[in-house]
Amino acid sequence: MNVSANVLKNDERAIYQLRALYKKYGYSHYKVSKFEEYDLYSRHKNFLVSQNVLTFTDTNGKLLALKPDVTLSIIKHIPQNDGGTHKLCYNENVYRTSADSDGFREIMQTGLECIGEIDLYAECEVLMLAMRSLETISADYILDLSHMGMVEGLLEEAMVDEETRAEMISLIESKNVNALVSVCKQRGVSLEMQLKLSQLTEMYLPIERALPLLSTLIVGEKMQVAYEKLSKIHAVMREYGLSDRLYLDFSIVNDATYYDSLSFQGFINGISESVLSGGRYDRLMKQLSKNMGAIGFAVYLDRLERFEWVEKQYDTDVVLLYDDDVTLEMILKTQNELITNGFSVLTTKSPDQSLRFRKLLKLTEGGLQTLETND
Repeated sequence: MNVSANVLKNDERAIYQLRALYKKYGYSHYKVSKFEEYDLYSRHKNFLVSQNVLTFTDTNGKLLALKPDVTLSIIKHIPQNDGGTHKLCYNENVYRTSADSDGFREIMQTGLECIGEIDLYAECEVLMLAMRSLETISADYILDLSHMGMVEGLLEEAMVDEETRAEMISLIESKNVNALVSVCKQRGVSLEMQLKLSQLTEMYLPIERALPLLSTLIVGEKMQVAYEKLSKIHAVMREYGLSDRLYLDFSIVNDATYYDSLSFQGFINGISESVLSGGRYDRLMKQLSKNMGAIGFAVYLDRLERFEWVEKQYDTDVVLLYDDDVTLEMILKTQNELITNGFSVLTTKSPDQSLRFRKLLKLTEGGLQTLETND
């Protein structure tokens, strides 16, 4: 049964489109229970978007909670050390308070988790899908990226105590440079470190422009490792044609108890709050006795309610097909040329038949052919 987009609310429309996106990249739909034991959430409240949890007592006397978050539930039920990498997506109702309403609300949340052996490709795939998720909602979007290694490494070199470190992280998060410098002076932090901390806090640039400046702030191994990771991510995002939408912002300092490297937030023009949030949370996995890596994100569908959705006529400008005898270099060169010319490009050997596109092109050893045009 086909459902007209005109009868769908913004959150409902996003659910269908995002589910189709994640399925294309092999993410399996995952279903979790509506409630869990309250202890799961009480021990990890700082990981939750809203720390208010709706609870009730079961007939056996156990204190249960209507789930305010999906990630914790998924992690709990992932088998330990099964040797596999789990790529999961979900559409689930969560129960929590919202910034723009009184009391608890039932909110549909969608997102994905990649759990297991997380390498550079897995990280970049999740970041790419986060950006494609935003693009599904609006062409006018930004993904802000941070790496906790840059912040933690700089604070370690400043040699401040734990209490001061927590205070400084809070000031970095609020981008309060004046207060940060004041704390540095009170704690005897060197002028050089004060300047580096100020520059890191104020930085907000496209990743291509930010990396040269970031290289001048590096002190210590932890910052060097983080810088190299961000440089590799930039190279991959450039191949995807998405690097101009990726910004570095080190004020994204999610709780270091859970996040140990990458953190990111997504924004679309017209909504003041982030509509997407995620990161790598290996430390949370260890707290839940899971010796595995993990990275994922959630899209906050309740924040789309007032968004003026503009329906796209096409899913992509170009569908680029290629023959078996075409080299990878030829595929990437052709894809990059099309992207450079302003086209969105879906490159595949077997396209989804439901795709709406302007042009269908095929790359053969003999060159590029136009198979269909819908302009």
